[in-house]
This record gives sequence, C-alpha cells and structure tokens, in this order.
Amino acid sequence: MPKPIDVPKGKKKDKNPPSPEPEPTPGDGNRIVIDPVTRIEGHLRIEVEVTDGKVSDAWSTGTLFRGIETILNDRNPEDAWLFTQRLCGVCTYVHGSTSVRCVEDALGLTIPPNARILRNLLMGAQFLHDHIVHFYHLHALDWVDIVSALDADPTATAGLAAENSDFAPEINFATVQERLKRFVGNGQLGPFAGGYWGHPDYRLSSEENLLLTAHYLEALHQQAKTARLHAIFGGKNPHVQSLQVGGMTCRYDLNEQRREEFRTLLEETGDFINACYLPDVVLLAKKYGHWTGIGGSKNFMAFGEFPTTAQEPQSLYLPRGVIFNGGSVDALNPSEIKEHVSHSWYSGTGALHPSSGETVPDYTGFDTGSDYSWLKAPRYRDQPMEVGPLARMLMAYNNGNCPQEVLTAVEYFGLDTDALNSTLGRTAARAMETQLIADAMLVWLDQLALNQPTSLSWTMPAQAEGMGMNEAPRGALGHWINIQNQKIGNYQMVIPSTWNFGPRCAGNKRGPVEEALVGTPVADPSQPLEVLRVVHSFDPCIACAVHVIDTQNDRTFRVKVN
Repeated sequence: MPKPIDVPKGKKKDKNPPSPEPEPTPGDGNRIVIDPVTRIEGHLRIEVEVTDGKVSDAWSTGTLFRGIETILNDRNPEDAWLFTQRLCGVCTYVHGSTSVRCVEDALGLTIPPNARILRNLLMGAQFLHDHIVHFYHLHALDWVDIVSALDADPTATAGLAAENSDFAPEINFATVQERLKRFVGNGQLGPFAGGYWGHPDYRLSSEENLLLTAHYLEALHQQAKTARLHAIFGGKNPHVQSLQVGGMTCRYDLNEQRREEFRTLLEETGDFINACYLPDVVLLAKKYGHWTGIGGSKNFMAFGEFPTTAQEPQSLYLPRGVIFNGGSVDALNPSEIKEHVSHSWYSGTGALHPSSGETVPDYTGFDTGSDYSWLKAPRYRDQPMEVGPLARMLMAYNNGNCPQEVLTAVEYFGLDTDALNSTLGRTAARAMETQLIADAMLVWLDQLALNQPTSLSWTMPAQAEGMGMNEAPRGALGHWINIQNQKIGNYQMVIPSTWNFGPRCAGNKRGPVEEALVGTPVADPSQPLEVLRVVHSFDPCIACAVHVIDTQNDRTFRVKVN
C-alpha cells in the first residue's frame, strides 16, 4: 500500500497548464480528489465532498481534450468511420459502426440483411469482450481483496468453486496461490499495486478472494480468445476493417468454415460466462447486499441495439426509450437531446442539439464552481440521463413486452428493479446482458446466408444530414453529420461516458455519476474505495495519484500509485 504524503495547502493554481492538474480547493477541509482514476480508458478526475462520513457533493472531470470532430471537417464522409473508430482502443468497433450508420442515414440507405446480421455479430462480440474485461480486470478489485487470498485454504477454495458454479472449471488453486505469493513477494505488484487491501468493506472470505483471483487470471486468457471473434468477419482486433458505408466488405469471407470457427469461440465464451462470470456476480450480490442501496440514478436512456429486421426501432433486440424517476418507458425523441457547455472548457453558453453542435476548446482554468471538465453535459429534455447496461436492462424489464430471457435473468440475480438501480445492480445488469447477447448471437449466426450480398452501391449527395444511433457496451452512442458539397461540413459525437460523466449543465444539475456518488459512505478518506466502486460500476471510458483531504484534521494527502 502506498503511504499518504502530506501536501502543503495554499498552492497557487496555474491558470493555463497544457493539461489540467488541479489541486483540491484550499480551505475546504472535506474534499477527496482521485486524479487520475485508474483501471479505466482515458483520463478522469473525481472530486467529492464528504460530510458526516458520506458524500454530500461530487464533481466529475474529463481531463483530456479529444477533438476528433474538428479534424473530420472537409473530409470524405465515407472515411469518417476510419477516424472515429480509432477514438478508443477499448471500444474498438462501436464508433465505426455508428459512423457508417450516420452516413447511411444521410444517404437514406437500407443495408442488406447479411450486413445487418454481420454488424450485430461484431457488435455482440464487442459487448462480450468488453463486459468480461470490465468485470474482472477493471472492477473486480473494488470487491476482491487480493492480499487476503494469500491466507486461503486451496482445498476449501476448490469446494467453494464447486458450490458456487455447477460448471466450475478445474483450477489448481494451490498453484494459483503460490504464483500469487511469488508475485507479491518480489515487490513488483503491477496492476495490484496501490490497492486498498484490508479496507473494512472488503467482505469476501480468503477462499472467496482466492476463487475470484483465479477467475481474474482465467479471464485474461478468455478475453484474448473472445477478441478473435472480431478477426473472423472483421479482419482484425482492435479496429475491424470490413465496415463500409452501405454494408460490409466481407462477402467472400462468408463460408461454413469461418462460421463454425466463430461458433466455437462464441460457445467457449458463453461457457466462461455461465461457469464463472454469472456465478461470481451472484456471489458478490450475496456478500455485498448493502450496495443495492448505493449509487442509484433517477433517469435512464437507451438508443437500442441489434436490429433484427430493417425496421427500427421496432425490431431492436435491446429496446429504445427513456425512463424518468423510475416510471414507465417513454418513446425517445432524438430532437430533445442537447449538449450544455456552461461548466465545460468550450466556448459558448447555450445548449445545442448535436446536429448543430460546436467543439471550440476554451480552457479557462479549473474551478468546480465554474468550468471544470473537457466533457460537455448532454441532457434529454434538460435532464441528466444514465446510459449503459443498467439503462438497457431496465428499459427491457419495464417494456410492455418484456422478453422472458430478461425476466429469467433478473430472477437469477434475485434483484427487483429497485435493487437493480444501484452500484451492485449496475454490475449485475452488465453480467445479465452479457449472457443475453451471447445466447442471441448463436441465433443470428445461423441466420447468415452464405451466398447473399453484404453491401450495396450508392452515390454521395451534394448536401445531406444524418444521425447514427447505437448502443456501445458503455451506453447510448450518437453521431451526427452534416454533408456540404460532398464533404463533411460538421460532425458531432455524443459518447456514453459524456452522458454519464459529464459535468453540471446550465441548470446546475449534476451529471449522472456526480448524482450517483451523493450519499455514498466513505469509511476512510485516505482509502476512498467506496467512491471507486460507484465510479467503476459505470465503466468510464474517458491513467497515478489520489488526492485526499482528512475532514477531521483538515489535511490534504496525495497517494501516488507507481
């Protein structure tokens, strides 16, 4: 464990640094700052105010300026997906998919059924890979005490594994524990360095910790195999090569051998989901039941995903809609989406629809009372909306025609809709969704017609506007394009983590993560494990120091993670 270092208060803030590296506001005496948040993609800063042992206010800061929209101007709309797909090395497919859909909407294209099915399979593969990696390698260490696993009884752990899962893989837990001891003994802890081991809210037994640590290692192997799904019909991973406006380029890759190779990897991934992932989340739900009352949201939104016919949104496997204050599902009207910049480092003060949005950076210094993020603040009907697996599962569960698979999954975890709306529920919803998609992909795979076209021809118009709406693993993803003289006149993207981690809007309403953090208990300000649990449950995609203030002694700490 790194030791807290006293930091003198009253340090002056550089108003124009190349990238913001702010200190806690002097004199507050009750601020915890985690900067950067690790085990995520990108650069995120979280600051919370703690009163009487609970978070009373929060500020979420994206500390990296992206700016890809600005470099797309005047380029060929057909090439936009090649740039946008490289927006992220984790979401390796989703921006490419949304971009081609955006241009196809502008052109009024309906792609062939084979192209639609192939895109569903590639998007499904992205979900499976992303969710497995998130739970085990980005989020599990918020619940699993690695150091405690050193004290476990390997024989008892084997018995626990059989009890935990009917399909438990054979694992030599004594070997795993010995490897872990050597790893810890050499002092080079790698991804396990800087953890809050021994924190009072780690509630798993030593054997349970060893079990999930072993599955953490198993998942490292499994995610590599699951990533190969993209290579079969996409050419490679990351960043598939077979997308194009009007469909897919892989018609001549469609043969029975490739389909069966895809099926083998998909079934193996499904076996891991059923044998390890789902039972492990159920185990956490049993041991951390009190986390069903922490980290919930008010409003939810989903664009929907996986069209099963050319009719959208009617045929979407994961439905589209919005939910306000725990109510029923309402239809989504994309024209009601606006992005605020009143607390962001962009010029302008008004809220704009993405189709006419602007991305003009204007860094003015860090101030939680004014501007404090490179993220904009998207709103729907002027309300912050949580997006992601929890929103999608609630949308499906509250839909008037709820699929039986969703009902079965909710019953499996033993969580009702109130319990789902929480940090633990968000984690369960992600696991639930992973199984649903894996099962559906087997059906879609059989629907591929091996000798049918995968693309169509088209002509670029001089002027057009289009919108692409997809669900990425982390939530609702939208691209908007304006075509002028057959070139990109304006391009805007609103990504899931902008919805979830954006700052306050013009109405001073907190973003979803900021709101979800309020009420979170913090047992030890120098070890803000609870804050990280809430933040990581959203799977931020926005890199190693933790700033902390002791509310009793009014001191500031910085914990550096090497």
